[in-house]
Amino acid sequence: MNIQMKSIGTVVNDIAAKPDHNFKWADVVSEIHINPELAEGLERIEEFSHLNIIWSFHQSQSEGLALLVYPRGQKEFGKIGVFASRSPFRPNPIAKTLVRLLEHKGNVLKVKGLDAINGTPVLDIKPFIIDYDSDKEAITAPWLSKI
Repeated sequence: MNIQMKSIGTVVNDIAAKPDHNFKWADVVSEIHINPELAEGLERIEEFSHLNIIWSFHQSQSEGLALLVYPRGQKEFGKIGVFASRSPFRPNPIAKTLVRLLEHKGNVLKVKGLDAINGTPVLDIKPFIIDYDSDKEAITAPWLSKI
């Protein structure tokens, strides 16, 4: 089955190309410019401190897709399945990032912590809702704390 999506906006920041694995995305401030005809859909979004941004790995090459990858390229942790990773090389080049909303003006959102480069297409935005988006019983892989 094929699914088509359209961009609802674009990321604007100073990151022109994908940095190395050690880059600190948490401090990056970006703007998300929402297509003007969709700006009304941002009404009251500033009532939320955090947003889930769904975006496209638009420069990721999926040719020769590997289903097993090294986490953040670090071979000492062994290979894991692509679905157990945040690798940009995926069957569908989509990503989700939790960001802090800093400001909303018109069709522009200023956010902090978005790990997307300048020009990245944004596919959707959803508010972070504690009851839906977190689970106190969640467990992550033990190797993750060592990266």
